[in-house]
Amino acid sequence: MKATKQLDLDPGVRDRIIEMAWEDRTPFEAIAQQFGLSEQQVIALMRREMKPSSFRMWRKRVSGRKTKHAVRHPELGSRLHCATQKQRMYGPRR
Repeated sequence: MKATKQLDLDPGVRDRIIEMAWEDRTPFEAIAQQFGLSEQQVIALMRREMKPSSFRMWRKRVSGRKTKHAVRHPELGSRLHCATQKQRMYGPRR
């Protein structure tokens, strides 16, 4: 599937992909594993769904960031989210 092709995604799935892409510690490989989208497809989705200034800010932040690429950040293993994500989503651990 080409990165420029419009993807038909459920709004909830699209929002989750955007959330994962926005997180600094969620690698593109995790998005690919969970949703089947390549890095280029995620970038195209972000470009389409965000305001231009927000997209530029996001691209500047993630370009070359080793935590967005599992190959460059092997200690992440196969984790699909950052260590604190579950805590944010479900409250503090007990």
